[in-house]
Amino acid sequence: MAEAADYPGTSPSPARRWLRRTAALLAAAPLLTGMLQLSAEPTAHAAAPSAAASATGSRTVDVSLDSLTPAAPTDGDTVTVRGTVTNDGKQPVTGAEVGLRLGPVLSGRSAIDSAAKRTGYQQGTDGTEVGGKYVEKFSKLAPGVPQDFSISVPVKALDLGEDGVYQLGVSLTGRTSAQPWSQVLGFERTFLPWHPDAADTKTKTTVLWPLISTSHLTAETGSDEQQTPVFTDDDLAKELAPGGRLEQMLSKGSELDVTWVIDPDLLTSVDRMTRSYRVQDADGKGTTAGKHQALARDWLNKLEQTVKDKKVVALPFADPDLASLAHNGRTVTGSLGQLKDATDAGAKAVEVTLHVKPQSDFAWPVNGALDPSIVDVATSAGAHTVIARSDSLRESSGLPYTPNAARPIGGGTTAVVADARLSTAFQGDMTGAESSTLATQKFLAQSLMVTLQSPDKQRNIVVAPQRMPSASQAQTMAKALTALSDERWSEPQGLSAAAKAKPDSAASTQVPSAGSYPTSLRKQELPKAAFKSIQSTQNKLNRFQTILSEPDRVITPFGRAIDREMSTSWRGRAGEAGTFRQGVATYLNTLVKQVALISKSDAKLSGRSATIPVTVQNNLVQGVDNLVLRLTSSNPTRLKIGDKAYYEQPVKVAGGHAQSVKFTTTANANGPVEVYAQLYTQDGQPYGDAVHFDVKVTEITLTVMLVIAGGVLLLVLAGFRMYTQRKRAARQQAEEDPEDGPDGESGTEPGEDDPEQPSDPTPDTAPESADPSDTGERVDR
Repeated sequence: MAEAADYPGTSPSPARRWLRRTAALLAAAPLLTGMLQLSAEPTAHAAAPSAAASATGSRTVDVSLDSLTPAAPTDGDTVTVRGTVTNDGKQPVTGAEVGLRLGPVLSGRSAIDSAAKRTGYQQGTDGTEVGGKYVEKFSKLAPGVPQDFSISVPVKALDLGEDGVYQLGVSLTGRTSAQPWSQVLGFERTFLPWHPDAADTKTKTTVLWPLISTSHLTAETGSDEQQTPVFTDDDLAKELAPGGRLEQMLSKGSELDVTWVIDPDLLTSVDRMTRSYRVQDADGKGTTAGKHQALARDWLNKLEQTVKDKKVVALPFADPDLASLAHNGRTVTGSLGQLKDATDAGAKAVEVTLHVKPQSDFAWPVNGALDPSIVDVATSAGAHTVIARSDSLRESSGLPYTPNAARPIGGGTTAVVADARLSTAFQGDMTGAESSTLATQKFLAQSLMVTLQSPDKQRNIVVAPQRMPSASQAQTMAKALTALSDERWSEPQGLSAAAKAKPDSAASTQVPSAGSYPTSLRKQELPKAAFKSIQSTQNKLNRFQTILSEPDRVITPFGRAIDREMSTSWRGRAGEAGTFRQGVATYLNTLVKQVALISKSDAKLSGRSATIPVTVQNNLVQGVDNLVLRLTSSNPTRLKIGDKAYYEQPVKVAGGHAQSVKFTTTANANGPVEVYAQLYTQDGQPYGDAVHFDVKVTEITLTVMLVIAGGVLLLVLAGFRMYTQRKRAARQQAEEDPEDGPDGESGTEPGEDDPEQPSDPTPDTAPESADPSDTGERVDR
C-alpha cells in the first residue's frame, strides 16, 4: 500500500509540559557552561574526553526493553517497563541511573519508521527524562554483567497530551573513569500508542491467520485396505506438540477474531496421522510405525471446534506457488489444469475434515507480489480475489491516508491489498523478549496512526503475515492483536467483508509490470524443468490408472503428491524439492513395473503350426484390466501370428497373479524368426517393456514322413504276425494231446460215437529255417 501521508496537524504540547522542559534546559545550563570551559583548556586536556567519547558514547551500555505493559494504556493505568542493562564497555560505569524519556507525539507513519531505524541517543530528538522517583539507580555496572530494572509510572505522571503515538525511550546515564561526568551511555526506544477513548470512526482490520506447513506426506501407501500412509519424516508431530509452531498458532488464534487461511494439505496430513501411519527412515530404505496419533487427534479436534462459525479460507491443495507457475510453468501443457484440480480438492478437503464451508476463491501469491501473469494464473483456477501487498501494488496519487484494501484491477478481479508495514511487523527472530516487545509496540503504533490520519473516514485494512509464523512469532502476533481487542480505534472484520468494501476512487489499481517483480523472489521460484517433471509424472499416472480395477487407490495419493510438488513451501529449498519430485516419480515407476511380461526363452517349432504362450505377471494388490497383449512376428513370410504379422488379445489379471496368453502360429518355411510381445493400453499406448525372443522353425519333409510311416507299418505287421502264430500254436497243441486209455489205446472203441474229425489245415507258413531273419522282423523260436 502506498505510503500513506503522515498524520497532519499535531498541536503543541500542553503548557505545563513546556514549562517543565524549559526548566530542565535551564538546569542543564551550568553543566553546558562547564563543558564549554573545558573545551577552552589546553589541547592535551581537550583531546582526552574526545577520544574517550568515541570509544564509549551512547552505546557503551546495552539497554534491553523486555516488556511494556499495558501496551496501549488508558486513563488510570500504570505503565511498567522492564528490561536489563549490560555494560559492554571495558570500564565500570558508576552513578548509573535508568529512566524513561517521553518524546513528542509523532506526525505520521513515516515518522514511526524513521524513529524505529535510529540507533543510539540523539539529544533534542529523544525527549526529556520523566525523572523524579521514576528511575532505578545502580551504584556500579561491571563490564559484561547484566542488571535487571523495572520502572512503573502512572499515566498521569507521563503528562500525555492529545491522542497519538509517542516515542518512549529508556536511557541509562552514568560515568566512566574516562568520562567522569554524567551522560547517556545506553538508549533504547519504542512507541507508546495513546488513545484512551473509543474513536468515533474505527478502522476495520482484517487479520489473516495462516495454518500452513511444509509437505510431509509421500505418494507411498500400504497395500492394506486402509492404505496406510508413509510420511517423509515425523517433524509434523513436533509442530503439533505443546509449544510447537502449529500448536501455538491454534491455541493463540482460538482467542482472536481472525480469518483462518488453511492449506488443505496440512489438514489431510494431520488427519492421516490420527490413524496408523509410517515414517521413512533417515536413509530412506525402510519405514517405522508412527506413534503420534493422539497428538494429531487432539489438535484436529480443537481446530474443528475453534473454526466452527468462523471465517475460513481454503487455499488450493498444498498451497501451489502461483508466481512460479505463472513465470515458469504456464507454457508446460497441463500445469494450469493441475492448479484447478488443486483448488477443487482443497475446498473439498477442508469441508470434509472440519465440517465447515470454506471460501476457495481467494489466491495468495508469495509476499503478495503481483504482475499480470500471476493475476492471469490465479483467476484461471477460479479465484476472483487476489491477496496482494502494498509494497507491490504501490500508491502513486499521494493520498493523505491509507486507502481501503479492496481495489478493482480489471476483468472482474479484486485485489485485496494488505498493509505492508503491519503485515511484516512480526518477521525475524521473536524469541527474545525485547524483539517481541518492540515489534508489538511498533505494530500498535502503525495501527493507531492509520486511524488518526483521517479520523472521520472509515478504513478497511488487511494484515497478511508470513505464511508460516514460528511459535514465537505467533505469540507476538497474538499479543499485539489482543491489545487491539478492546476496539478503541480498531475493530475486527472478515476477509470477505474487506474484499467487498467500497474502494477509494483515488487508490491505485494498476497491476505492476512483469519487470517490477522482485528479483529476490524470482530466484526462489520452481524452474521450468520442475514443471516438466511434474507433467511427466502426471502423464504416466494418467496411463497407469486406465488399467486398474480400483484406480482411486492410486489416483488420490499420487494426485495429491503431484500437488505438493508445486507447493510454495519449496521456496529456498530447491534441493529438497527435487528430491521429493524424484521420489514421487520413482515410486510410480515401481508400481507401473509391477505389471509386466515375463521374459521368455527361445522356442522351437517342429511343424507347420504351434501355440506360443506369453505370461503377464501382476504383482499389484489390485487387478488390472483394459490391457491388450500383442505378439508380432518380424518375418511374417516365415512365421505368422494368427493369420497376419501380429495378433492381439485382451488381458485381465487378478492382483498377485500371473496370466498366460496363448497365440497360434503358422510356419511357412524353416529358419529363425524374431518375435516380440508388447502390452498396450486400450488407447494404443505401449505399456512397459517389450519381450523379444527367437522362434526356430523346422519344417517336416515328405521323405521323413514316409520313413516314419513305414516304420510304424512294419511294427504293426510284426505285431499281427506274432499274434496269429501264437494263436495257431495253441490250437495245434490242443489237437495233439487227446486223453489216452490203458495200454496206450484210446478210451473209446473205434467207430463208437466217434465224431467226424476235420482234416488238418494247410500250413500257412514255411518250415522253420535256421537262416537269419530279414531285417525288421521278429521270429519266434
